[in-house]
Amino acid sequence: MVAPGSKGWINKYFDLVEKDQIRLVYSEIAEIERDEFIHAALGRTGIIFGFPSRRIFAKDLDDSKWTTEEKLKILLFESQLFVYKLQLEGEAFNKEEFIDALVDFYGHHNANSITKLFTFFIKETKEEKLESVISKRVDIKVKLLDNSLWVNYLNNVFMYLDVLLFNDFLKHRKKSTFYNYDEMAMNSLTAITLAAYSDGILEEKEKSMFSIFLASANLSDLLREIAEERFQRGSSFDDFTDHVKHNWLFRRFLLDLSTFVVFSNHAAAPEEKSHLIHLSNFLELTETHLTESLALTEYFIINNQDKIPLLDESSSLEKVYSNLSKRWIKILGRNKDKFVTELKQSKELVSLIRKSTTTELTKEEKDAVKKQFLDIARSMPSMAIFLLPGGTFLLPIILKIIPDLMPSAFRDNEVEK
Repeated sequence: MVAPGSKGWINKYFDLVEKDQIRLVYSEIAEIERDEFIHAALGRTGIIFGFPSRRIFAKDLDDSKWTTEEKLKILLFESQLFVYKLQLEGEAFNKEEFIDALVDFYGHHNANSITKLFTFFIKETKEEKLESVISKRVDIKVKLLDNSLWVNYLNNVFMYLDVLLFNDFLKHRKKSTFYNYDEMAMNSLTAITLAAYSDGILEEKEKSMFSIFLASANLSDLLREIAEERFQRGSSFDDFTDHVKHNWLFRRFLLDLSTFVVFSNHAAAPEEKSHLIHLSNFLELTETHLTESLALTEYFIINNQDKIPLLDESSSLEKVYSNLSKRWIKILGRNKDKFVTELKQSKELVSLIRKSTTTELTKEEKDAVKKQFLDIARSMPSMAIFLLPGGTFLLPIILKIIPDLMPSAFRDNEVEK
């Protein structure tokens, strides 16, 4: 069993890989772009929002005795392992080469929390150095006198930036990419500030949220003062740097982060919805991308509201669930004709959908539905975003709205409710 709180957990992790207790496999969807696949897969883990909701590879490990920090260590490590394996494009995986690449990456990383670590730990193995760095990247030091609920759940929300930078490093192997961290963190804080001010009211929770995000950034004193000053007076789109336009995954992160700030507090006001549309246009993202970000945020809130005190206080679960259903109607509606054509070819799936309108499906039947939906989704990228492994949770929503989109021939003998 892996113990992320003790030394040697990385070697233990790969020992379990060799014993086939952890399988480094995933089902890539060929019909969508590589960056879209990364965003979809990692979005479902919670790393974008700084909370470990599920792992990528080590799904069967017993984590009942792990702290949140230990779960995040594994999640950050697996996220970096995931983008590394994607870059291999079918080539054989080599543990030593992966460790070397990750150590090299962090050796040039300029976040304050790790700039001196490699000097301090010269006598340690590469794996031990990496464990020390990951521990530092997950942890944040918060100086808050209030009892902010955010302290109870957020660790380093910006550790996802490490994954984006490591992905760039693997693509380009240029040291210049390592020095983008501060710029990415500042742009992220600008997005958070804009979202907090978007309804014209700066609430106490939003101030506490910003304090946690600022602590996560691990900025120099100068940059920290600039970020705080902007938050006090409010930001504008002019505060974004040109860097936001150069990385599609980072643009999606800014949009996801903004929707999270808006929807985790309360039901979105018209001004906040307008801001998100303006932001997505500024980031050169489409209406579909915004719909997906909203659905991803709502999914995260629904799936974790009982684990995170702040989310338990937010707008009612029923309202969020309703909003998510509406977004699924839009996503499915865009693909209605193609979806129905594909659906006609799966008699078992149609039979199970009919059954779901009157009877609760068994676990085996839900698994069968999920598998066949995923097969259909491969030809529809906007659907595939939400049908990656772990999507069983969304099936009640999907099954609820499918009958409304299907022609009458699919709804014979349906009992009216």
